[in-house]
Amino acid sequence: MASTNDLKNGMVLKLDGGKLWSVVEFQHVKPGKGPAFVRTKLKEVLTGKVVDKTFNAGVKVETANVDKRTMQYSYRDGDAFVFMDMDTYDQIPVSSAVVGDSAKYLLEGFEALVAQNDGAPLYVELPAAVELVIAETEPGLQGDRSTGGTKPATLETGAEIQVPLFVTTGEKVKVDTRDGSYLGRVK
Repeated sequence: MASTNDLKNGMVLKLDGGKLWSVVEFQHVKPGKGPAFVRTKLKEVLTGKVVDKTFNAGVKVETANVDKRTMQYSYRDGDAFVFMDMDTYDQIPVSSAVVGDSAKYLLEGFEALVAQNDGAPLYVELPAAVELVIAETEPGLQGDRSTGGTKPATLETGAEIQVPLFVTTGEKVKVDTRDGSYLGRVK
């Protein structure tokens, strides 16, 4: 248990009958009249839904113990992605529902942050950018500007992104894992 006066960004709270909510931002407000309160923006850990919630100052809230560790993606086993803890070498299966869109940018050997609560994986967080090889793309034609100077390209993971016309098959590119955008070529 913690007081609303102790809230910090990234802290995970257990509210609404056991749902886990991460504190995105908070603000202590002391109006000229009336009691102080804490205005927060909370993100549900499992679904990503963001809500605004106000607490009275000093109210006790239940905190959740979330263990975040850097793990290495090993292999896919049916519907599960198997990650290895770099310290203990334990292998942890994470369902594809928990991995979500991150699966589009995962290659064997990539490191990711895996968050767990009581041994159950909550989410997988990749680095902001990863380097991947272009598996296939059409040659860009000079003067073809109907698409704003971009063309579709398939990455070695199977994900499809938009790249500039000068990028060719076999090149290594940097990709933003949050929105799948092209960030540049890697030498």
